[in-house]
Amino acid sequence: MRPALALSALLALTPAAHALPDKAFDEAARTVKVEQTTPAGSVAHKIIDVDPRLWVEVEAPDSETRTAVSDAGVSIEEVLAGKASGFALPAAIEALRKTGLKFKALPLKSRFHPEDFPKEDAAFHNYAEMSAELSALAAQGAGLASLFSIGKSLQGRDLLALRLNSAASGNEASARPGIVFMGNHHAREHLSAEIPLLLAKYLINNREKPEIKALLAARDVFIIPMVNPDGVEYDVDGDRYHMHRKNMRQNPDGSAGVDLNRNYGFHWGEGGASTDPGSDTYRGPAPFSEPETQSVKAFIEAHGNLTVLLSFHTFSELILYPWGHTHAPIPDAPALAAYQAMARTMAAWNGYKPQPSSDLYIASGDTTDWAWGARGIFSFTFELTPKSMWSGGFYPGAAAIASTFQANLRPALYLIDMADNPRRAGAPQQAASRETTVTGGR
Repeated sequence: MRPALALSALLALTPAAHALPDKAFDEAARTVKVEQTTPAGSVAHKIIDVDPRLWVEVEAPDSETRTAVSDAGVSIEEVLAGKASGFALPAAIEALRKTGLKFKALPLKSRFHPEDFPKEDAAFHNYAEMSAELSALAAQGAGLASLFSIGKSLQGRDLLALRLNSAASGNEASARPGIVFMGNHHAREHLSAEIPLLLAKYLINNREKPEIKALLAARDVFIIPMVNPDGVEYDVDGDRYHMHRKNMRQNPDGSAGVDLNRNYGFHWGEGGASTDPGSDTYRGPAPFSEPETQSVKAFIEAHGNLTVLLSFHTFSELILYPWGHTHAPIPDAPALAAYQAMARTMAAWNGYKPQPSSDLYIASGDTTDWAWGARGIFSFTFELTPKSMWSGGFYPGAAAIASTFQANLRPALYLIDMADNPRRAGAPQQAASRETTVTGGR
C-alpha cells in the first residue's frame, strides 16, 4: 500500500540549508544574435517534409554502452529490455556502425505513422490556450496568484510563469522558500505542460483547505508550463504531429532547432550532447545560446530563495536526479542522501523508478545538473507516462492527462513541503521512518 502524504506537519518548518554550488562550470550566457531571414517555421517545414531521421534499436544493456550510443549521435528516447532506442541521422548510423554494437534502423515512417491531430487530443493546450488558462487562473486566484513573463522565446512568445505567493507578486523578491515547476523544454512532450498546469489549478481550487492553505502560506511556488512555446506550436502545426523536440532556431545547415535541455552552462558540451545541428540532441553553438535557456537562467538567478526545481519531461516513468554529465555521484554526501530519500519517497507514490540521470546514459548541459551544480538547487527530472514508445510514447492521448496528474500530485505537494530544507529528507530519523515501495521502469 502506498504511504499517504502527511501534510499535518507542514507548519513544522526547519531552517533552510544551502548546498555549495560549483561555479567552475557555470558558463555565462552568451548573447547570440539570430537573424530571421525567412518566415518563422518555413525552414522547419522543409526539413520535416523530408525528415532524414531513422528510428534505431541498439543492444545496450548498461549505462556505459548506452553512453556510447548517445555519443554516436543517437537521441535515446527509450531504454527497455536491454535495448536503447531513439532517433538518429544517417551520420549517427555510420558512427554507430563503427562502435560494433548490434542495432537495427527503420525509416521514421515505418516506425511511426503520421496522422491528423486527433480530436480527442484537443484537451492538450497549444500556446494561446495555455496563455488563456494561466490568465484565468491568475484572475481566479487573486490575492494569491500572479502571472508574468520570464522572457521571450526565439520567435517572440512570452515564457509565462504563474506565481502562487500571497505576500509577493510577479518578479518581486520573497523570503519564503521557493520551488519552480517547469514543462515543455522539449516540444513534442505535451503531457509535460499539462501536469504543472493541473497542479496550478489544484492549488488554487483548494487554497482554502487547511493543509493546502498552510502550505501556500509558507512557500513561494512558480509554475512555468511551457519553456519551449515555439517548438510546441510547430509540433502541432498543420493538424499533424511533427515529432519535433528542439526550439526553432534556424541553424546554418538549414536544420531547425537546439535541444534546450543540452544548452545549460554547467559542463556544457561534454558527453551526450551533439555538435550536429540536425541531431535531436544538438547542444547549440554556445552555452545558454538560446533566449529560452537565457530566460530560465536569469529567472532562477533573480530568485535566490529557490531551493527545489522539478522539470517535467516524457516519457519512461522515471525520477531522475544529478548527475547527468558523469557517472560519479554528487560529492556532497548529505545532499546525496537527501536526493535518494526524496526520490524513493516520491517513487512510492507514483510508481516511477528513481535513479541518477547518468544511470541511463551520460548527457551534459541539462537543466537539473546546472540548477544543482551552479545554484545549489535540489533538482529533479520526472519522465512521465507512458513507459514506452509502444504504449503511446510522446503522444499518449488525452486519457493520460488526468491519471498522470493524480499519480504525481503527492510528489509535487511533497516537494513544495520539502522546499524549506530539502536536506532534512536525508536525516537518519526521517529515512528510517519512511515506507517506500519502488516500482516502475523504463
